[in-house]
Amino acid sequence: MGSRLSRRSVLRGSLGLAAAGTFARPYIANAQAKTATVWWTQGFVPEEDAAFNAMVAAYEKASGNKIEVSLIPFGPLMQKIVAALTSGDVPDVMSHDAGSQNVIPQNAWNDRLVDVSDIVEPLKSQFHPTAYLASQYYNSGTKKRSFYMAPYKINATPFHIWNSMVEKAGLKLSDAPKTWDAFWDFFKPMQKKLRETTRGIYSLGLQLTTVGPNDGNVLFHHFVIANGGGDLITPDGKAHLGDPQVKEAIIKSLTYLTTAFKDGYIPPGVLSWNDADDNNAFHAKQFVIDLDGTISTELAMFHDKDQYNDAVTMSLPLDNAGKQMAEQILVEGAFIPKGAKNVDVARDFIKYVVQPEVANAYLKAGLGRWLPAMPGLIKTDPFWLDPKDLHLKTYTEEGLVTPTTVPYAVFNPGYAEANSQQIWGVAHADIIQHGVSPKDAAETAIQKIEAILSKYPIVQT
Repeated sequence: MGSRLSRRSVLRGSLGLAAAGTFARPYIANAQAKTATVWWTQGFVPEEDAAFNAMVAAYEKASGNKIEVSLIPFGPLMQKIVAALTSGDVPDVMSHDAGSQNVIPQNAWNDRLVDVSDIVEPLKSQFHPTAYLASQYYNSGTKKRSFYMAPYKINATPFHIWNSMVEKAGLKLSDAPKTWDAFWDFFKPMQKKLRETTRGIYSLGLQLTTVGPNDGNVLFHHFVIANGGGDLITPDGKAHLGDPQVKEAIIKSLTYLTTAFKDGYIPPGVLSWNDADDNNAFHAKQFVIDLDGTISTELAMFHDKDQYNDAVTMSLPLDNAGKQMAEQILVEGAFIPKGAKNVDVARDFIKYVVQPEVANAYLKAGLGRWLPAMPGLIKTDPFWLDPKDLHLKTYTEEGLVTPTTVPYAVFNPGYAEANSQQIWGVAHADIIQHGVSPKDAAETAIQKIEAILSKYPIVQT
């Protein structure tokens, strides 16, 4: 991946965006040129911002319209978006790397977003079915679901592993078990061996955080799915927290995670980690294995080839019953708030972004940290499945080839509110710090979530 994605290669990607601009003509004629304000998440690696700016420049050249861009870091942008939607002083277009979970569910419910079905529906056949479903949110005013986000990217949640640490512990990744709990257990004995020469190393980077915003919830949902509780919230927006199988999965997940913590296999500071802390701890080689969304962990080392090649990206094992797990992918896109001053240009710009050749060139130039929402692109562009880069190939296959499912917050905005309260993280803390049993912690968490969901009655599916 190094030689293929050198500075020259990134520039070629930018030229690809410009070429796409000449092919994918916008819908507004130059004589009607206007300006739209756009808020976008600042990239995790510099190449992402360069790719976005190239895409904007290509659009402006093709349309004659002007895009006033604000590239803002993840956390500050979330605060800015929430404040804008609350006050009504909004830009024309927004896109946030966690907007699908933390912004759009409640604001679609409250009828604060513009319906973008006219952008999404014409491309239905090209979107990944999960991406198409994950862009539909419930509006309590209209009493129905519709498209309030135009998807252009997705991410999966792979494992990130230091191969050199595994080998130093005298083991091989190829010997790792193929089922969920057993796979995690494989790494535990490495801690004792590694501490013979290096202090402060842990086996597992499990994010039992009470802070969030996303990693702790994502981790817990993977454990629940692995334990057979995938129907926690179903597409009709209904909760099944009291279902015996789901409740058992919750208790098993809480038990495994907190036992691993109490047994000393997890860094003690995880209860207060934010979403960047596990990345930083991994890069510091504080632990052997992490489960985290995107391949940002690897791409942060992209220009340090020894480190980049030492890390291993692995997809999900089988669940605890020996069945293939469905990966709960995150689907992100662009959305338009009601109150936007130039909705026509906003729609036009988003139509441009989601076109296959434009989105593909943009995401490629961003080093593939996010995957395209259209699986056909990985069949026509060898970049995504290039066997020379196993990080990207593994990640692409996990997100776009193997079975996937939709995050629960899409189905019910109440669950998005529950996620924001870090209810599962609090349950972990109650068990670890206050001696609460996993069963009682599960009951408390379920009661909290059910109380929140009661505020969001979904009467049409």
